[in-house]
Amino acid sequence: MGIWTQNKYVLRVLVAILGLVASVWLALWYFIPAAPTTLTMAVGFKGGAFDHIAERYRERLASHGLALNVRYTEGVSDSVKLLNDPDSGIDAALLFAGVTNGASAPNLVSLGRINYAPHWIFYRGAEQIDRLTQLKGKRVIINPAVRGVISPLLSLHGVNAVNTTIQVSPGVVASKALVNGQADVVFLPPQEMNGPEVLPLLGNPDIQLLNVAQADALVRLFPALSRLVLPQGLVDLEKNIPSTDVNLIASANVVVVRKEMHPELIYLLARTLQEVHGNAGVFQKAGEFPTKTDPEFPVADVALDFYRSGPSLLQRYLPFWTISYAKRAAAILVAAIAIVIPLLTYTPRLYAWFLKLRLAKLYQRLRIVDARIKAGLTVDQVTALQIDLEDIDRAANVLPMRHSDLFFALLMHIRFTRTELVTRLAALRG
Repeated sequence: MGIWTQNKYVLRVLVAILGLVASVWLALWYFIPAAPTTLTMAVGFKGGAFDHIAERYRERLASHGLALNVRYTEGVSDSVKLLNDPDSGIDAALLFAGVTNGASAPNLVSLGRINYAPHWIFYRGAEQIDRLTQLKGKRVIINPAVRGVISPLLSLHGVNAVNTTIQVSPGVVASKALVNGQADVVFLPPQEMNGPEVLPLLGNPDIQLLNVAQADALVRLFPALSRLVLPQGLVDLEKNIPSTDVNLIASANVVVVRKEMHPELIYLLARTLQEVHGNAGVFQKAGEFPTKTDPEFPVADVALDFYRSGPSLLQRYLPFWTISYAKRAAAILVAAIAIVIPLLTYTPRLYAWFLKLRLAKLYQRLRIVDARIKAGLTVDQVTALQIDLEDIDRAANVLPMRHSDLFFALLMHIRFTRTELVTRLAALRG
C-alpha cells in the first residue's frame, strides 16, 4: 500500500513537470516564432533601377537558406502602397528617399540608406545647359520611376507642360529617343555610373551630362536630395570623360520593412545590405552604407544592433532558421535552472518532511493498536490487531529514512506491541 502511494505521488510529479515543460514550449513558440523561409520584396518596374540590386540580394539570401521573391510594381509609390497593405504579401521594398516617411507610414521601419542614386540628366545640342530653367521649350522625357522627384524640381524652375513637351517613358525608350534625336533631354532613373543606360550615353560624343550649377541650392530646398560630384576623367581618363567636374543631384535609396517582420529576417537583410553596399564606390566610402540613421524612418532595432555590434553569438555560428529553436531551448534551460536550483535546495527538506509525516501517521496507527490491547479482546480481535501491526511494520520498512530517531522509536514500539499481542493471544487460547 505504501509503495503504491509513493509511485502515484512520483507519477503525479512527473506529469506536472511534463505539463510545465509543454506549457513553456507552447508559450515560447508563440513569443519566439520560427523565422519564415521566404521573403517578398517590391522593387518597382521590371528592369528598373532596383531590379539588379534585388538580384544581388537574392543570391546572398539564398546562400543563407532564405528565398527572396521579387515583386514588380508600377513604381515606388505603388510599392509603398502595397507595403502598407497587410494583405498584399509584401514584406519589404526598395525605395527612393523622399517618397514617404514614418509619419505617413507608421507601420514601416528602415534598414538604413543603402547607396547614393544620382539623377542622370542627359541632353543633346550645342547649347551648354547647367540650369533646369533652360529646359523650357525642349522635348523632355522623364522616367516614371523619378517623376515624383523631378516634377517638383521642374515646377520650381518654371518648366511645365505649357511651355515644354514633357513625356514619361522608361529609361531604355528615353535613351534611344535621345540618341536618335527624338528628344532633347532625358531624366534617367537613379542608378550606378556603369548602369546599362548611363555608361553608353557618357561615352557618346553627341550627348552631354547636365552639370547642375544650382545643386547646392536644390539640396537645401529638398533635404531628401544630395549633391554629388563626378570628377573629371573618372569615366575615361584617356579621353577625359567628363571633361570637367560635374555636379549631380542624387537621391539615397533605402530598404524599408514592416515593423512586425521576424527579427531574424531583419538581421539577415541587414547583413545582406552590409555585404552588398558596404564597399567603396564612385560616390561612397567603404563602410558609409548602409547607414545607421534615416531622417525619414526609425531604423529597426535589430538592424541597428547589427550595424553597431555585428552578429550575435548564435547568428555567427547557426543557420538563421535554427536560431529561433536555439533561443527556445536556451529559454527553457534558463527556466529549468531557475526551477531546479531551488528544488535542489528545498527538495531534501520537503522529502524529509514528507517522510516524517508518513512516520507520524504510522506511529498514530500504532498507538491506536496499543490502546486497544488494554481493552478486553477475543482471539479474533487480537488476530486482527496482529494483521494491522504487520501492515504498519511493512509500511515503515519501505520508507528510506531509516536513520531518524522517529523510525527507531516506531520500530521498537512495533516489536514491543508484537510481543504483547503474542502474549495476549497465548493467554486467550490457554
